[in-house]
Order: sequence, then C-alpha cells, then structure tokens
Amino acid sequence: MNSWLSHTDLILLAALAVVALYQSYFYVHYLLGVNRWARKQRSLEPVEESHLPKVSVIVCARNEQHNLQTYLHALLRQDYPEYEVIVVNDGSQDDTQQVLEQYALQHPNLYLTFVPCDARVMSSKKLALTIGIKAARYEHVLLTDADCRPESRFWIRAMMQAFVQGGEGIEVVLGFGAYFEQKTVLSSLISYDTLFNGLQYLGMAAAKHPYMGVGRNLAYKKETFFRNEGFRGFLNERSGDDDLFVNKVATGQNTAIVCSPESITWSPPKTTWYEWLHQKRRHLSVSNHYKTGSKMRLTLEPLSRALFYLLLIAIALMGGGMAIGIAYALWWLRLVMQLSVINISAHRLGVRLFGIEIVVYDIVLPLITLWILFSQRFRKQPIYW
Repeated sequence: MNSWLSHTDLILLAALAVVALYQSYFYVHYLLGVNRWARKQRSLEPVEESHLPKVSVIVCARNEQHNLQTYLHALLRQDYPEYEVIVVNDGSQDDTQQVLEQYALQHPNLYLTFVPCDARVMSSKKLALTIGIKAARYEHVLLTDADCRPESRFWIRAMMQAFVQGGEGIEVVLGFGAYFEQKTVLSSLISYDTLFNGLQYLGMAAAKHPYMGVGRNLAYKKETFFRNEGFRGFLNERSGDDDLFVNKVATGQNTAIVCSPESITWSPPKTTWYEWLHQKRRHLSVSNHYKTGSKMRLTLEPLSRALFYLLLIAIALMGGGMAIGIAYALWWLRLVMQLSVINISAHRLGVRLFGIEIVVYDIVLPLITLWILFSQRFRKQPIYW
C-alpha cells in the first residue's frame, strides 16, 4: 500500500484519521449522551404526585401582549398538582399589563409583579428574574419565556420529576427549547444550530460537565439562587441570565437533564438574518466567562471540525488518487456517524430530523460564529440592554 501513497499522503491521512476519531468521540460521548440519559429516565418509575415538589413558573414579559395572548394559557393549564405562574412585567409599553390582569381574573394561580419603567440597569432581564424569584412562594422555580409554548400539559411534571428521581442533591435541571419550523432556509439553519447546541449542553451535563442552559426551559432551587448571590459576578453583562448562572452554580453532582418530547418548549424563530445574527451575537458575547474546562471542550470541537475540512482540501490538492479515495471514504464515514447521532438524539427529543443539508450547516455555522466573534472586537456595545 505504501507504494501507492507518498510520505505526504501518509502524514495527511494519519492526521485526518486522528481528527475524525476525535470528532467521533465527541459526537458519541457527548451528543449521543442525550439518548443514553433519556433511556435511563424511561426505565425509572414515575414519581407519585404526593412526592412532586410545588413549583413557581416564572415568566418575564416586556411588550409581550400578543405572545401572552397566544401562549400563556398553555402554562396555566398544566397537569400538575400544585404550582403558580408568576409573570414579571418588565417595563412594558404596550397592553401587556391589561392582558395579564384579564388572565389573573380567570386563573387564581397567576400572580403578577413588575419592574418599574424607569429602572436603568445593564440587564433588566436579570432584575426581572430576581424580582420573580423573590416573589415565588415555592422552593423550586421553573423558567420560561413569554413567547414559549410547552410541548404538552405534562411539561412541568417532566421537569420536576428530575429533581425527585435524581435525589436530594439535584439543584439544577436543564431542559431543551426548540423553535417552530418554518419553510425557509433560515428556519432550517436555526433549527439545526439550536439542536446541535442543545445536544451539546445537555450531553456535556449528562457527562458531568454542565456549562449552560437556556432560559426558555430551565429549573433550579430558590435557595440555590440566593446562596450563590443570584447573578452577582456578571450583572454588567447584557446577557447571561441563563447560561452564565448555570455555568456558575451547576456541577456534575447537582445537575440533571430532561430529554423527553413532553419536556421541551417551542418558540417562534427569528425571521430575518439580521435578527438571528443579532441574537447569536448576544449569546456568544458571554462565552468568554465560561469556566476554563468548558471553554476548552467547546473550542476543541469546532477547531477539530475546521481541521478536518482543511485536511480534506489539502489531500484533494496535494494527494494522489488513492489518498483522495481514502479521504473521501473517511468523510463518508464521518457523515454517516454524524447523521446517525444527530437524528437518533433528535428523535428522542421529538424534533425534526435532518438529511444531507447538514453538510452545508456543518461548514457554514462555524464560519458565522468566527465572524461574529471577530466582529465583536470592533463593535461598540450599547450601555443598556
């Protein structure tokens, strides 16, 4: 075989094989971890209603009158023994307050509070959440957004069971927040990006390396929030009310994840590229504050992915026929592994499956991320968020 391969071919192919092995390890160990955790959860006995904790569902709403009219009823009609819904009016200028007052007349478990319109803070969302958590009557709090719809009437039950099934040491429970499907390229890209990121943070948490969660579907204990002084340490960040707080308090011992279809929430995706890039820029702006181990794991995956494609290009330009054939076979093997892991886990969560289009997304998304990170160095940040 060596007579058919030059020394350059052998070096490039060896490097490609090593990178492909690391990629396979990452997908199987972390992303497929969601599937393994879900199987484990399904094998457990359902928690008796008398053992389910009372819970306060907290929603922050800023100019959300239309979303509240569309989605709030799904929170108020959950199949759960005892819970309250607290909506914090975060300085709304529309008819949010009037909509909430109408709902409160019909639903005794709905409680309203507010952030003053003249409050000037870097992140009013953090202030609103702190007000909501202080107002909560119960020890367990479950967070979601005003534009979110739970997949089922058993959303609260699915999230709260994780506290009981995981034992007394569980303080944080991470859920998955998906986006409604629309027939556009942007919607498909957002769905894949959200799924990949979701499998990544859920899978790493399952592997005892939690580093973030999403405020659309996140639960923790009230005592945990105040013992760790809430959002202290990143109050001046425009974002981070979800991922930085999880990065601050979550450990491999106190964190559980929920991966069942009935546990996810759905939100409308951004409809323009500008809006989505703005949202992604906001999310990426806080990643520098992650713990060192988290940053290392999160950096190695896209770097290994970029190196994989660079090596493919190098072999295509410099390699002989056999080297190109072997590289092509490795690319196909990686693609089959990637499709299998992504779709097995997507099926377990109850979200859409993906096909050959992920080849494009696999290349485009890291480039977009690098562009955002690079452009942020020259972008003037606004004072208030």
